Amino acid sequence: MNFLQFFFIFFTLIALNLCNAQRTPSISYISQEQIKDIGGTVELDCSVQYAREYTVVWIKTGRNKADYVFLSTGSSLVIKDSRFALRFDGASSTYTLQIKDIQETDAGIYQCEVVLSVNNKITAEVELSVRRPPIISDNSTQSVVASEGQPIVMECYASGYPTPTIIWRRENNALLPTGGSTYNGNILKVNAVRKEDRGTYYCVADNGVSRGDRRNINLEVEFAPVITVPRPRLGQALQYDMDLECHIEAYPPPAIIWVKDDIIISNNQHYSISIFATADEFTDSTLRVITIEKRQYGDYRCKAVNKLGQDEAKVHLFETVIPTCPPACSVGQYTSHGYVSQHISTFLVLLALIIYAIRRA
Repeated sequence: MNFLQFFFIFFTLIALNLCNAQRTPSISYISQEQIKDIGGTVELDCSVQYAREYTVVWIKTGRNKADYVFLSTGSSLVIKDSRFALRFDGASSTYTLQIKDIQETDAGIYQCEVVLSVNNKITAEVELSVRRPPIISDNSTQSVVASEGQPIVMECYASGYPTPTIIWRRENNALLPTGGSTYNGNILKVNAVRKEDRGTYYCVADNGVSRGDRRNINLEVEFAPVITVPRPRLGQALQYDMDLECHIEAYPPPAIIWVKDDIIISNNQHYSISIFATADEFTDSTLRVITIEKRQYGDYRCKAVNKLGQDEAKVHLFETVIPTCPPACSVGQYTSHGYVSQHISTFLVLLALIIYAIRRA
């Protein structure tokens, strides 16, 4: 080797050493986004180059990166939590942060930093997402009351990861006002609600984690009374009782009266009125005409009124010769001596026929 060759090799080695000494540290690898279940384990890797003379730290931040929590510096763990551990592989210059028994609060952004100076850092980050079952939020609709024909809006929101989907259903899989038995979306709108739309709606939140969550939303629809009469014409003999009935569908529950000859009927020795609510929207009313007299035959009107309107229906009571059963021939009335025999009722009917025949003779 001559002098020129030696001189060239010598200065080449010096140049290579100078280049190596001036190389800037870098992060060559950071783990990809991690999605884990609560209670699981995750390992986050950060590999660095040319950072032997610098400090490498792990930091956890929130999704908004407002709060910092220092977890490690160099090969030492800073946080005092037995679920956390740190390993350093000198051969690959990799810092591995391990988290066991993952909790919901562990979700966030984890940053690997090489600190070059106070104001100069090299950073790479990985997001840890924790699967969480859906929980329907308190700001979701709990109940709705609306008048028939009005628009309504029912809202349902849920937290959880992955983001839950919202499905609407009705009790007994009845059709939704929007059509179909299900509807997807946070907001269920009805442009003009009908009384048939009232009932229980289910807001179901699901994201594949656990069994999901459900909220029952009660929809009450206010509407004017609608009266139906099961027997619009009834016949009964003199001196017997008779029941006149009407069924009322309305919400809010209506005020109910019976009227004859434009006079409101009240409970007395001639009449007995009963009102029985079978549900919030359904009411039955019975007017018992007691020991019928001639003047009590005629038209009776059942009236119902609430804040949205009113309705009425007519029942005509006419005279017959033969008593109508029931209530005239009720069997099994209990006395202190036992039950009255059905033969007594039959005897009364025959007696009425005899009296009628005598009058006709």
